Amino acid sequence: MKKILLAATLALTTASVAQADEPRKLVTILTAPEAQTQLMAMVLTMNAVVQGAEAKILLCGPAGDIALKAAPETATAGQPPKGASPQGLLKTMIEKNGVQVQVCAIYLPGMGVGPEVLIEGVTAAAPDAMAKELIDDDTTVMSF
Repeated sequence: MKKILLAATLALTTASVAQADEPRKLVTILTAPEAQTQLMAMVLTMNAVVQGAEAKILLCGPAGDIALKAAPETATAGQPPKGASPQGLLKTMIEKNGVQVQVCAIYLPGMGVGPEVLIEGVTAAAPDAMAKELIDDDTTVMSF
């Protein structure tokens, strides 16, 4: 009996160590139109990345506008206290951290435009792939 308990304890400990080696997955879903909310979503996502998370960002509705080459001023204007903008921080995460950023699959067709209007590094989401990410046991979802 002691051998069985020892083996079970060792197996659980090994599984915990292996799981700890894998980065935590984070999906940030952003739909809010307000610049402060958009920026805070970017700030929290960036801080999670700095702490080792593997992050993806899904932009839907008005929040998709921060991924446009011709983004509205609310997406590009610096916000207090550090003068960062939602789009600026988004670009930083794409370029320096390899964060995958997608707009909702219906965002571009709803605007009547194609992917050429998006900043570099942003693509349209595939609903089946994103759904798989969202329900993965290892994924934390933040929604704004």
